[in-house]
Amino acid sequence: MAHLPTNALKGRHFLRVADWKPGELKAVLDLGDELKMLLARGRPHKLLPGRSIALIFNKASTRTRVSFEVGICQLGGTGVSITAAHTHLARGETLKDTASVLSRYVDAIVIRTGAHSEVEETAAYSSVPVLNALTDSSHPCQALADVMTIRERYGRLDGVRLAYFGDGNNVCASLMVAAAKLGMSFVAACPPGYEPTEQALADAREAAEESGASIEIVSDPARAADGADVLYTDVWVSMGQEEERDKRLADFQGYSIDERLLALARPEAFVMHCLPAHYGEEISEEIAHGPRSAIWDQAENRLHAQKALMALVLR
Repeated sequence: MAHLPTNALKGRHFLRVADWKPGELKAVLDLGDELKMLLARGRPHKLLPGRSIALIFNKASTRTRVSFEVGICQLGGTGVSITAAHTHLARGETLKDTASVLSRYVDAIVIRTGAHSEVEETAAYSSVPVLNALTDSSHPCQALADVMTIRERYGRLDGVRLAYFGDGNNVCASLMVAAAKLGMSFVAACPPGYEPTEQALADAREAAEESGASIEIVSDPARAADGADVLYTDVWVSMGQEEERDKRLADFQGYSIDERLLALARPEAFVMHCLPAHYGEEISEEIAHGPRSAIWDQAENRLHAQKALMALVLR
């Protein structure tokens, strides 16, 4: 059975990386490492027997949905999948009322939706922990798996140079704040007009002042790749941006992770992508499946990091 620390996280919401202290994030990473080891050894770790967790998915999902559902099962709990179209949310029932009712049925609520205000409203009226499984501005569970993967590879986070390429979207925002809180050197190469939001930058810079991390936003991909320990990218056209596809493909030319950028990074550098990947756009298939890829470990670590998160807020 996994060792759980004295838990000050019980009952906490996880809506944004910025809401949690560095030590609290590290507690998730430490337990995630332990749960991954236990699973590899075939040892049971049913930390949440009899617990029920609602999964509200208003957006399409592969990794997030499956990793949460499988993780809940491995922890001994039960996941209850809910799609807005199949509930009274589709007929105008408020999130306030839905959260108030679900809190009487389940022990936690996982929600994946569009506007971040919807997650905040759910948390405001929920008496059980609410976990953000993605909004348009934030993807904190992805960031947990990302930093878990980097620490797994390098044995540390402090001082690691993480270079992000492409759209300063929700993934970039959460990753940047996580990097800042955990002492990493973060640089994002974004085309003009696609930088992270001012709120994300303010959160990251505030955290960086406390941790000694550095945050930099540039427009030159080569400058970001120079001496990088990790090269990270995401899709150029996210859900809901399909009408912008042609413009985005043109604007992001030169920001692909390719052999040119890899050659500028440190010899031991590896690449990451939160998936799904569009080969020939933000990354090549050869690099994604090549020897310098950590993408598949990164995807697996969604399971372990989220299990740790659930265990810590529910135990």
